[in-house]
Amino acid sequence: MYDIHHHLLFGVDDGPKDLESSLTQAEASIADGTTHIVCTPHSNDEFAFRPDVCRERMALIEHRLGGRLTLGLGCDFHLSFDNIEDAFRNRNKYTINGKQYLLVEFSDMAIPHHISDIFCRFIAMGILPILTHPERNQVLKQHPERMVEWLRAGCLVQVTAASLEGRFGKRSEELSLQFLGKSWVHFIASDAHNTESRAPRMRAAYQVLEAKFGKATADRLCIENPRAVFLGEPLPLQPKPTGLMEEATSPPKRGLLRSFFRR
Repeated sequence: MYDIHHHLLFGVDDGPKDLESSLTQAEASIADGTTHIVCTPHSNDEFAFRPDVCRERMALIEHRLGGRLTLGLGCDFHLSFDNIEDAFRNRNKYTINGKQYLLVEFSDMAIPHHISDIFCRFIAMGILPILTHPERNQVLKQHPERMVEWLRAGCLVQVTAASLEGRFGKRSEELSLQFLGKSWVHFIASDAHNTESRAPRMRAAYQVLEAKFGKATADRLCIENPRAVFLGEPLPLQPKPTGLMEEATSPPKRGLLRSFFRR
């Protein structure tokens, strides 16, 4: 399996604190059946994203594992004003393996109403936003219908593996299954931070998907689609999502970004 959202690198965010902890976490992923991981440290007001440091630590972990796990680099990109402006200036800085896919995370406090214009600008640049764990976001738990606009704009969706087991609560589990039933989900990823409370449990999620939606869906969300992201390739043909309106999304307007973050 391919895990495209995983906090594996030590000493860069709220994931593992030292090399041995990273190795323990990596061994848990290997035992769980994962072969490729995208290391995704946070990029937010608390943790700066330092690609050179991340690559050094990735190389050290891969060396210690003797090639038993293939690592790539992305980041857990928080949708702050400064991050977005920097991504506009540096197209490949935050994307997965410097290709076209970008993990984006909403604030739990508020989501600007016209954030889809920002997504449209990213897409026009050739960056495809992947919305991370919407089933866990406090705003979207109350208003999941907001997903429609972003999906219509061309965004992709990643659900957390543990949400399918109910580990983030009943509401997150219900929304995960609801999104899956509508074919709104493109990836399952662990969002692992450690081996205890936030463990890399991809296999259990695969088994839930296989039982409820069939093996083809489990393979698509845990292997085929994330493999395409890891390699920077187009996604294979996807099932048609249901419940989306057909209206076109308006193109982004110059100068809108700053006004959004003043709201």
